[in-house]
Formats: sequence, structure tokens, C-alpha cells
Amino acid sequence: MSVGELVDEMGSGGGFTAKHLAQAAEVMRRMRADTKSVNFLSFPAALMATGCRGVLRALVDSGLFHAIVTTCGTLDHDIARSFAPYHHGSFLLDDRELLKSGVHRLGNVLLPKESYGSLLEARLRPWFQDLYEKGVRDYTSPELLRAVGLRLPASSLLATAARRGVPIFVPGLTDGAFGCQLWLFWQDHKQFKWDPIREEHELSDIIFAAKRSGALMVGGGISKHHTLWWNQFKGGLDYGVFITTASQYDGSLSGARLEEAISWGKLNPKARFATVDGDATVMLPLLAAALLER
Repeated sequence: MSVGELVDEMGSGGGFTAKHLAQAAEVMRRMRADTKSVNFLSFPAALMATGCRGVLRALVDSGLFHAIVTTCGTLDHDIARSFAPYHHGSFLLDDRELLKSGVHRLGNVLLPKESYGSLLEARLRPWFQDLYEKGVRDYTSPELLRAVGLRLPASSLLATAARRGVPIFVPGLTDGAFGCQLWLFWQDHKQFKWDPIREEHELSDIIFAAKRSGALMVGGGISKHHTLWWNQFKGGLDYGVFITTASQYDGSLSGARLEEAISWGKLNPKARFATVDGDATVMLPLLAAALLER
């Protein structure tokens, strides 16, 4: 059977997370069919170091999403992997030995130092210099990342979003290697500045113009919160899918089920929604395949 049929059978068979995954697929299908819905994709950076980078790119390329909210590390990994390899590793490797070998560990993914920090500096500084010479001074994340995306291979998420006209919002733009390079470039170009307040206004324009809205939120943190926060100003999301491995009982946003968002006005009480408990590197490809094959 196809993946879509498999997920549907998981819904019919019922039981535990399988049922929730099928419900999430149905919410996503309804969200896609609603031509009046403005849809958000939010996720943290770690997924971009895995094979899910391709899944996220395919979802953006499908035209389903109209805006992305993510973290700075997404930019780091997307740019780095466009030009250099990451490697398979293990959660059980000796991190002291990795440090001596010049290798970073992200879970069971290995990043050679030369594939990360120095690579990003070598690529980004000339691009920033070119933008500065062309008259760019203050900028928002969507403006800057579209310009960077146009300089990347078509296989990257940033390039796909730029081609599709999907703005990428990074509320924590300085929290990573990309942001560090912006800071370093700013040392000698004080007029080249990120404008987070104008960026928030760009996001508010999207929200206030939306008749309805939906979101696929993978993981928690700032990307999930920013998506929910702005949607409260239109009465909450009308469609919501949340994939998480976190517990709700520590009060964290990463663990908070979508039901909790109703009390804040961030999810419409009449919304269609589903929370899926599980590793996104397993759940997201299944969900995406079930959605895209139709």
C-alpha cells in the first residue's frame, strides 16, 4: 500500500500514536483544501541536520505553506550542507575525543568543523558585503534570507523558499553562527542592521490579512511560540498540527498540547487540530508523504 493508505489504515485500526498521526494527516488535508487559509510551518534547527531537511524542502515546494518560522540554526545547517557533508555518528561517541578530532556532535549526526563555522564565514561575509555595496542597510529576516536563498543551490530550503516567495521569519536571528557572522560584519558596517520591529510588522500584516490560518508546528521553543503568538490576533489558528517528544507536565511550551493554546486565544475553540507524540524524523516523513502523494 502507499504511505497515504498506510496512514489511513493506522487511523482505521486505531490505537495510541497511530491514531493521532492519521488525525494529523486529515487536519493537514483540510488545511490544504481551504484556499482561504494562510498556513505556517514552524520547526527548530536540529531537523535540518538530518534527512528531514529534504522533507521540509519538499513541503515548502508543494505550495502548502505561506510563511516559515524557525531558528537561526536552520540557516546554519541549510547553508553548510549546501557546500559540505555531515556524517553519520552515534549518541554514544566520546565527545572529548570528538573535540580533539575537530568534530561537532548533534545527537548522532557529526559535523566536521570545516563543514560548519569556517565554511559559513567564508560564504556569508562576501554575500553581506555584496548586499551592503548594493545599498542594503536595515533589513528583516525575510528580506535578508531571500537574498541569501537566491545565492544557494536549488536543493536548499532557503533557495526553495526564495523561489516560492515564502518569507522566512527568524525571531532569534542572532542565536547561531549565521547571527554571529552578522554581528562580526556589523563591527565594520554599523548601518547594516537587523530590524526586528519592522519584521514583526511584516508578520502582523500576514496575520491581519488572513481569513483563516493553519500551522504545522514541529517541536517547541521560539518557533512554535511565535507562530501561536501572532495567530491570537486573528482569533487563533483554525487548523493546527503539533509534533513533539516533550512532556506537558513541566509546564514547558515544547510539551504544551494544542488544547492549552485555546485558553490563550491562540487556537480557535472550533479549530481542527491534532498533537502527535513522537520523533519528528519518523513522524514528519510519514505525514508529509501521506499529504503530498494526494
